[in-house]
Amino acid sequence: MLTPSPYGWISQYFGGFFFAYGVYLPFWALWFEEQGVSPTDIGLLVGIGFATRCVANMTLTPRIHKVEHLMPALRWLSFAALVFVAFHFFTGGSFWLMAIATILFNLCCGPIVPLSDAMANYYARLKMLDYGRTRLWGSIAFIAGSTVVGFLVAKFGSDMIIYTALAGVFASLLFSLRRTTPMPVTTEEEHAERPKLSELLRELSVVKFLVLVALIQGSHAAYYSFSSIYWKEAGYSEDIIGYLWSLGVVAEVAVFAFSKRLFSGWTLRTLFVVASLGVVARWGLTASTTALVALVMIQLLHGVTFAMAHIAAIQYIQNSEQRKMVALQALYNAIPLGAFIALMTALSGWGYENWGANVFWAMAAMGVLALFIRVEPKRQSKEQVMKAEPQN
Repeated sequence: MLTPSPYGWISQYFGGFFFAYGVYLPFWALWFEEQGVSPTDIGLLVGIGFATRCVANMTLTPRIHKVEHLMPALRWLSFAALVFVAFHFFTGGSFWLMAIATILFNLCCGPIVPLSDAMANYYARLKMLDYGRTRLWGSIAFIAGSTVVGFLVAKFGSDMIIYTALAGVFASLLFSLRRTTPMPVTTEEEHAERPKLSELLRELSVVKFLVLVALIQGSHAAYYSFSSIYWKEAGYSEDIIGYLWSLGVVAEVAVFAFSKRLFSGWTLRTLFVVASLGVVARWGLTASTTALVALVMIQLLHGVTFAMAHIAAIQYIQNSEQRKMVALQALYNAIPLGAFIALMTALSGWGYENWGANVFWAMAAMGVLALFIRVEPKRQSKEQVMKAEPQN
């Protein structure tokens, strides 16, 4: 077997994992619904998943201190995730067994994202890959997963959601078993003591950053959990829903692929402001209409509300001291992408059951709040800033 380059190893691992995630994120709520779970309980189950990722990223992820431990950790996490996805077949419609399966899967899924990102950032600093072009393969795989599963569910039923997710996790496990050249090795600079998470949470800049990103990314909570159900109730089939999700990630891929060209000279503040305005526009439209033309526009805005905000967050992290980067990556995935989305998902379950599509107006309001938070990165030389930008 040929030894892949770092770009090949990481992009292929992203491909397998995000294929499964492209099944999990859009369609798991539909699978729960098929098991007879109410919207409020679906919100709780999906929220439990995000909360578990938060706990995992606050406790498990920071324990991976050295870059040479990233690859073995990803292998074991992928194997465990495979087992726990399969466990869903044995829940028998029981809410508590579904909750246990959700917790176990997300204990693995949570650390995989920051650890694989940390590995990509390690090689990006060595100029051996471009983060944007590497990460976009995960987005492409997400498109493939959501498109394939939408077609399979429409033809063969909701059990295909779990079978398709299993295929993606199994692929990521196989890709992870290979070695790459050169293997990651901790440098002298990285031997510096890493700050405790509690120490970072006392820095005003870090707190403002986490709150800002939490508002922008947390606004996706109702979309992640209930857009598929909302669109199905509006008369769209599962395969159309899959295509809509795929379209959103196509926009995400385009932003990742051309980010340097598109945003050359943009400040961090500008990136976050445009992402916040995108949040207001996207969820306001979602609450107002289910016309297909509008849904296409709504999904194209995913490149603004998710990808642009993610690029801005990665820039903030890469602009920080190197010893803080893994800790910041863990906090970013634990709080904005974990705890806050968990809270908003649980609330959106209650909101969707009581307000229906009007819950998306609450998501739009979060974009308005985000406009008032200014994150000022430390002043750096022009050369340092150019190095920190995602390269494409």
